[in-house]
Amino acid sequence: MKYIDGFVLVVKKGQLPAYKKMATEAGKMWKKHGALDYVEAMGDDLNPIGPDGKKPKTSFTKIVKARAGEKVFFSFITYKNKAHRDVVNKKVMAEMTKKYTEDMPMPFDMARMAYGGFQSIVDL
Repeated sequence: MKYIDGFVLVVKKGQLPAYKKMATEAGKMWKKHGALDYVEAMGDDLNPIGPDGKKPKTSFTKIVKARAGEKVFFSFITYKNKAHRDVVNKKVMAEMTKKYTEDMPMPFDMARMAYGGFQSIVDL
């Protein structure tokens, strides 16, 4: 079954062009090194009403403590499996280390980013 790295983060509206540029470059890098898919999705309907007619008790905006003037992103990268993810990420990190410096300003607040690896259990 596939393996997925998932991210939820916030970007200030003024930083959207810089974030899109960075994400596009990163996506090309991940795909070049073997990732199956790379998706960056900007929140559009983050306070939906559930099937029971109620709003959920939590939301993506609450998880990342989104403020006025910020957009919430849900992003994911898919791989063949966890071992494949580890190989791809090692190559990507090596390339990023050569290309980017540690003091480079990031177009999002890394302290409010949630990240995790997920094992697919249903893949239709």
